[in-house]
Amino acid sequence: MMTKTILAAITLLATCSLAIPVKAENPAHLKQLLATGACVGCNLSGADLSNVHILGADLRNANLQDAKLVNANLEGADLTGANLVGANLSGAFLTNATLNQANLMRADLTNAQIYNAETIGANLAGINLTGAKVLGSGISVGGD
Repeated sequence: MMTKTILAAITLLATCSLAIPVKAENPAHLKQLLATGACVGCNLSGADLSNVHILGADLRNANLQDAKLVNANLEGADLTGANLVGANLSGAFLTNATLNQANLMRADLTNAQIYNAETIGANLAGINLTGAKVLGSGISVGGD
């Protein structure tokens, strides 16, 4: 009987822990980015940066995996070497952004505006460009 009670308690705790959203970003790094516009090598994974205006932000080698950057204005941002795997950049403004060596695998760029962005060596596998406006960058939309 005791074993069944312990097993039930463990199962309940495991189920509850799955329902609690996990924040992975470093709060100090998030504060630094918003205050200074620079956070080289920061851990911002899973951060909600929707609607932020961080023009010219220095996010080189930052971890933005699964970050929410919906409608973010990243004009002129340097995201060289950044981890953007699974990031939601829908509606983002990426004019003159530098994405060289960035990992954008499975990133959502739906309705994003990407003009003159540098993408040398970037991993663009599985990105979603539905409705995106792309001009003057190494990102191609459809075609043969």
